[in-house]
Amino acid sequence: MIAYPSIDPVAVSLGPVKIHWYGLMYLLAFASAWWLGKRRARLDWTLVKTEQIDDLVFYGALGVVIGGRVGSVLFYNFDSFLQNPLYLFKIWEGGMSFHGGLLGVLLAMWLYRRKLGCGFFELTDFIAPLVPLGLAAGRFGNFINAELWGAPAKVPWAMKLSCEQFPPERYADFAGPLCYSPRHPTQLYEMLLEGIVLFVLLWLLSSKPRPVMTISGWFLLGYGFARSAVEFVRLPDAHIGYLLNTDWLTRGIVLSVPMIIVGLFLLILAKRNKNAAIS
Repeated sequence: MIAYPSIDPVAVSLGPVKIHWYGLMYLLAFASAWWLGKRRARLDWTLVKTEQIDDLVFYGALGVVIGGRVGSVLFYNFDSFLQNPLYLFKIWEGGMSFHGGLLGVLLAMWLYRRKLGCGFFELTDFIAPLVPLGLAAGRFGNFINAELWGAPAKVPWAMKLSCEQFPPERYADFAGPLCYSPRHPTQLYEMLLEGIVLFVLLWLLSSKPRPVMTISGWFLLGYGFARSAVEFVRLPDAHIGYLLNTDWLTRGIVLSVPMIIVGLFLLILAKRNKNAAIS
């Protein structure tokens, strides 16, 4: 068992201005995407040039922020939105959704591809390896914020929290006492699987030309499996709970399974189109 280090979520305070670690993790995510994009743009077979990476990351960042917020509201807090539509703009209360951010980025790439004059999947194949390290940074931000905890656990790396660090009103916990129970650090699980492992897989796969849709397919498949696996030990939000009277089905699984299906479909299409290289 490991005691949670209780990190101050505020990195820097300058009078009334407070800079949070979570916000810095977003900046780190965009910076890593920019740096990796510059490297990938140097490859001979890519359609995206180094001078286009700045605009590409800008479009992607808009998609992440806008899509992530809209997705969080629609997927996880729709009742609050119905009661007060202005809730959508209360970003200071927190709430970002990966699946919403993904949809936002896909829309942004659909728009940006017109400027590049390339196919949609050629562009998504290019950006897919740039994403996982940003996801890892975001999950570490969740860890610093002491949010998205897992169920009680007996594994040696389980983390013990206080009631202040694990507020009962945040969670629908059907697996034991709310406070002072060692718990799965699911943020770190996701940081490892969705972030580091997925990055290594996609970066190696994209180190040489692949059929169009291959890298996009592996991204969807890899993230979908990683997220679904962690959801089995991650607690759902208290106001949502488990779905369909089960003790395992969460909103995260419901949103991730379509990614697995689409990823498999893209890989099948890519295999039939072996002569086309990624962008």
